[in-house]
Amino acid sequence: MKRITLSTLTAMLLAATSPAVHAGFADGVIKIGVLGDMSGLYSDVSGKGAIAAAQMAVEDYGGTVAGLPIKIVSADHLNKADVAAATAREWFDVEKVDMITDLVNSAAALAVSAIGKEKNKVVLVTGAGVSDLTRKACSPNTIHWTYDTSAIAKATATALIGAGYKSWYFLTADYAFGTAMQRDATKYIEAAGGTIVGSVRHPLSPMDFSSYLLTAQSSGAQVIALANAGNDMSTAVKQANEFGIGKGKQRLAGLLVTLTDVHSIGAKQGQGLTITTPFYWDKNDQTRRFTAEFSKRTGGMYPTMMQAGVYSSVLHYLKALEASKTDDGAAVVARMKELPTDDPLFGKGAIRADGRKLHPMYVYEVKSPAESTGPWDLYKLLYSVPAEQAFLPMSEGGCTLVHGQASASNH
Repeated sequence: MKRITLSTLTAMLLAATSPAVHAGFADGVIKIGVLGDMSGLYSDVSGKGAIAAAQMAVEDYGGTVAGLPIKIVSADHLNKADVAAATAREWFDVEKVDMITDLVNSAAALAVSAIGKEKNKVVLVTGAGVSDLTRKACSPNTIHWTYDTSAIAKATATALIGAGYKSWYFLTADYAFGTAMQRDATKYIEAAGGTIVGSVRHPLSPMDFSSYLLTAQSSGAQVIALANAGNDMSTAVKQANEFGIGKGKQRLAGLLVTLTDVHSIGAKQGQGLTITTPFYWDKNDQTRRFTAEFSKRTGGMYPTMMQAGVYSSVLHYLKALEASKTDDGAAVVARMKELPTDDPLFGKGAIRADGRKLHPMYVYEVKSPAESTGPWDLYKLLYSVPAEQAFLPMSEGGCTLVHGQASASNH
């Protein structure tokens, strides 16, 4: 009886000190999955930089939540929705991952968001842009963090039409992101008094854009808008230079341009390109400090808005976990929406009922070689768009999470 009593007491003591018995948490570790493009055309804006950003957020938070350790896992979705979905299911069901972030590629993001809702897990989309994530495909388990096609299209169209560039031609990637970007941009262009004179679609990763660009050039449009991203956007800009597009009366506008894209293109070929982003490394002392540490960890790379979004979203997720005292997915997302957002990269903000993270957007122009002081000194600010003006109002989105709410505001 004495041996049984001692063993029972020992077991009780172990249980009392075990992380697994934290009320509200399913197991003894918080697992964060970084699911992105680790090897393809978006690897520079996602990839190892997204993993580094997540790790930096965990470290800056202190490395634990409610006394539980935090583990980061990562995988390559290969820009395929079925691969992303299969990975998410395995992570949620077998690996017990609590949250998935990054998800560059809109089709992959939509697929994982649906699974997150099914499994009651948290999905923080920081890499994809399709605005349907807070519209018809909104979910109580998903937050769309960094940007969306609606916000970028609105800011870019407003800036250029205000400067007198009213006729537009689209060169559009033939998948979910490109379709959404052209749709959203068309709405704002026409609302501002502009016109669409034509468009052409291209597949993912063509080697040669010349036929598309020549068709766009011959349209006579004042703006040739690139509704594509990553290496596709960079290649299109480089080849546009060969035909003199963007250097005369026609303006070249990238509807999703990242810092690594412009760095690859260079100021000489990229000068004058109009871009919209919520994050730039040289914005203030805090963004510069983050960039210095990020660069050390990534072999000299500078952070994109998507990678900055990973850092910002993970940091807020950990705050909400601590406050919620549970890892229940819907409950944590609800708490994330209740808490105001505040971090070194995006500043103060908020998360709406439809899952849209709110912060200002900034319209930049790529500097000329004479204006640039180094390989990463690439942007000059044209103007800022306040958060309440940048994103599509909830009343226009059609998200079922806000059904019955009469307010047309963003909040």
